[in-house]
Amino acid sequence: MTFSIAIRCAETGHFGVAGTTSSIAVGARCLFVEAGVGAVITQHRTDPRLGQQGLALMRQGCTAPEALSVLALRAPGVEWRELALVDTAGRTAARQGLNQEPLFAEAQAEGIVAVGNILRDTRVPLAMVEAAQDTEGRPLAERLLAALWAGLGAGGEIYPLKSAALQVADHPGFSSVDLRVDMSEDPLADLAALWSAYAPQQATFVERVFDPDKGGRATCSADILAFEGAQL
Repeated sequence: MTFSIAIRCAETGHFGVAGTTSSIAVGARCLFVEAGVGAVITQHRTDPRLGQQGLALMRQGCTAPEALSVLALRAPGVEWRELALVDTAGRTAARQGLNQEPLFAEAQAEGIVAVGNILRDTRVPLAMVEAAQDTEGRPLAERLLAALWAGLGAGGEIYPLKSAALQVADHPGFSSVDLRVDMSEDPLADLAALWSAYAPQQATFVERVFDPDKGGRATCSADILAFEGAQL
C-alpha cells in the first residue's frame, strides 16, 4: 500500500527519494538517502533497518545490485519486503518479495527506480519513472513530486493516501530538502504546498550551514531585541 521512487540526477549526482502511503510516517520508515552514496526504499511489512544497511553497503563500495543481493541473503523475512536502490553510477536494483500482497510492481531506468505494492494498477511504477524522465532538467524535488502525482494518476494504491514525503541529498552530511506530511486527507497536495513554501528558502538554509555569518543575523538580532523590549 505504498508507492515510491528513487532518483540519481545524472547532471548533478544528487539523490532524491519520495513516497506516499495510506499509513503514517512513510518518510521515517521507508525512504533512505545519503549524498555521495545512494538511495534505498524499503516497504511492505517495512523494515527500516534495511534502508540503513543498504546505504552502509553502498558506502563500503557495493553497487546497487550487489547491495540488494547482500540484503536478500541477510534480511530476516525478506520475502515480505519490497526493496529498491540506486547508486552513484546510476545503477538500480529492485526486489519483490514472494509474500507481498498484490498488486505489486517495479520499474527501472538509468538512475531511476520505482516500486509499489497493494496497487490499483501495475503500471503505477512505470508512470512514475516516465514522469521523472519527462521532467529531467528541473529541480530534483519537482521531479519527485511529478512522479508521485503520476503514480496517483495511474491508479495509486487501493486505500486513501495519508502520508507523503520527499528528500533530496545534495550535500555530505545533510539533506537540503526533507519534507514530510502525515495523517492528511490530501498528502500529495500538502507536500506540494510545503515544497512551494520551502523552495525559495532552500538556498538560504544551505548557505547558513557553510557560512553561518550570513543569513539574516541583523534581522534576527532586531527581532530578539524587540521581543526582549516587549517583555520589560
